[in-house]
Amino acid sequence: MVTLFFLLPFAAGFFSLLLAVVSLLRRKRSPAAWCFSAGMAALGLDSVFTGLSLRATQLGEVAEWLAPAFIVKSLVPVVWLCFSLTYSRSNYREFVARWKIPLAFLGLLPIGVSLGFLEQLGSPATPGDLWWLQSGAMAQALNVIFLMSLVLILTNLEQTFRSAVGTMRWRIKFVVVALAVIFGARLYVRSQAMLFSAPDIALWSIESGALLIGCFVLALAYARTGLAEIDVYPSTAVLRSSLTVLIVGGYLFIVGVLAQVVRRFGGAEIFQYQAVVVLLGMAGLAVLLLSDRARQRIHAFVVRHFRKAQHDSARIWTLFSLRLASVTDQARLCAVSAKLISETFDALSVTVWLLDEEKGRLIVGASTARQASNASGACSADTASSAVIAGLRVRSSPFDLEDIDEAWAEELRQLNSTAFPNGGNRLCVPLLAGERSLGVLVLADRVSGAVYTVEELELLKCIGDQMTSVLLNLRLASEVAHAKELEAFRTMSAFFVHDLKNAAASLNLMLKNLPVHFDDPAFRQDALRGVGNTARRIDGMIARLSAFRQRPDAIRVEADLNQLVSEALDRINGMTNVELMRKLQPLPRIFADREQIQSVVTNLVLNARDALGSGGRIQVRTENRGERVVLSVVDNGCGMSQAFLKESLFRPFQSTKKKGLGIGLFQSRAIVQAHGGGMHVESEVGKGTTFLVSFPVNDEK
Repeated sequence: MVTLFFLLPFAAGFFSLLLAVVSLLRRKRSPAAWCFSAGMAALGLDSVFTGLSLRATQLGEVAEWLAPAFIVKSLVPVVWLCFSLTYSRSNYREFVARWKIPLAFLGLLPIGVSLGFLEQLGSPATPGDLWWLQSGAMAQALNVIFLMSLVLILTNLEQTFRSAVGTMRWRIKFVVVALAVIFGARLYVRSQAMLFSAPDIALWSIESGALLIGCFVLALAYARTGLAEIDVYPSTAVLRSSLTVLIVGGYLFIVGVLAQVVRRFGGAEIFQYQAVVVLLGMAGLAVLLLSDRARQRIHAFVVRHFRKAQHDSARIWTLFSLRLASVTDQARLCAVSAKLISETFDALSVTVWLLDEEKGRLIVGASTARQASNASGACSADTASSAVIAGLRVRSSPFDLEDIDEAWAEELRQLNSTAFPNGGNRLCVPLLAGERSLGVLVLADRVSGAVYTVEELELLKCIGDQMTSVLLNLRLASEVAHAKELEAFRTMSAFFVHDLKNAAASLNLMLKNLPVHFDDPAFRQDALRGVGNTARRIDGMIARLSAFRQRPDAIRVEADLNQLVSEALDRINGMTNVELMRKLQPLPRIFADREQIQSVVTNLVLNARDALGSGGRIQVRTENRGERVVLSVVDNGCGMSQAFLKESLFRPFQSTKKKGLGIGLFQSRAIVQAHGGGMHVESEVGKGTTFLVSFPVNDEK
């Protein structure tokens, strides 16, 4: 028994060093692979030095092996913390960047303590007693650092494991269990040394025993998957949702109580013999609890003997609803649904295929059995042809893919290959909204190849329908948002086109009168002034269009409404067969954007002109009505119906003119309202129309 006790550290060290070498034989050596190899080498050397220390018969020999042993122990925390941050994590660079300070702390401080205070790390409690080393103050400090690092390592491994699902979890399960046994034993030893001031060297054999058990589990993991890594994205909020912290905290509390009992009644020496048995039991229990087959058999036993429903539909539906509450895009919806279905039905491979309506094919939305392609749609293994879509449209209920002997079914089977020979048949759940197909769910690799019951098929149908509903709402919301963007662009374009149309109308009037009045110097002078004004208006519109993304405010200054009206009418002077009358009364000044108010006047007058027949008359008046000034544009044209006034007059893209844009009055009213004014219309078919525009008076003196 004593011989076996002394050989245990050497056996553990040999297998650990062997795994360190074997792990480097892989073709692809990731940062996690290098960390794993370095970590196993450090554990192996630590175990060898532990064995040499245990075999020593003199205090000098113990001290001779303590120096390298403590140095190697000091390297373990930083190497394995780095491994826990990079193992099977696609976003490991983000975690390493966040943990730079803890990595530097755990890398430098333990080594510094080991090198600088080696003599204080341990001393014999009694002369000649090599089995009982009294822990010094620096040894206690080192134990605290080791304990903190072990908690961080186990917490990160737990997060990686919890973030994996389906076949991804199956691939890393034994690696996580092995490391949990190894570092769980070290956590036990550190806590014993801290709480009981227990003989540290005697407890080192427990670490070696746990290392040997862990090596056997790692060898099993290597035989199953070759220590392959996967890509998961664990949350960066590690400590807030970690069971490791809760378990370690509860353990330390219970052991603290037991420490007081042991100090009072004795018996600390029996812990080392019980520890190896406890570790073996813990490793077996962990493997059993993480076994998908064992969990399924326990679940089936409960259902069979207690006549409970196969699935707690209320709990599943509540959980599904809570997870969907935070979904804002298709990718998140597919990931949440795939994970829930995998966990509920013990299907290790769940793939969500979505219809790409633009390209007419199916693409992978999410999967628990494959990693996403780097380029969407670039990999043929992630797309299905239109023949598969046509075959799915005629099926509305879940169906067994193996029972269909058609070309499209064979294509779908090849795209959803199974990972296990005994995983049962592949099941498809169509995602249909009426006659519109949105995709399909494919379930494969079910634990123990269990056949889906009628109850499970109905539950899958409900989950598929709910997923289809949410997916359809997301797509409709995206289409509505896109339509609103197009509508906003259309409205903005119409505003500027309408202003350009008014400028072109002013130039057209001038060109019509140019051959008749060209010899008149006054006309030519007015024409040049009008062309210049129009050019400046066009430049201003271009400038506003260029700065549209900055949304500039209107430039309001103190202005005379009569002057603005006169300048606007001068720009469009020269209308043939139309009598234009002005009646401008003295007015108080207002605050207004000159260009915008002149645009309103121009638009109202041109609209009146378009409504007139031969011999028509337009009257433009201004008057003071107390706290407001009023502009009136009256014509004796064709007029408008009451129905058009109520339903269409100020709506964009509604016009009574054949070539009208239907934007002028909409824009004019918006400008008037932005100035704190109002616009009123009176019209009668065959008699004409009157527009009344009011603005508040500037009261500042």
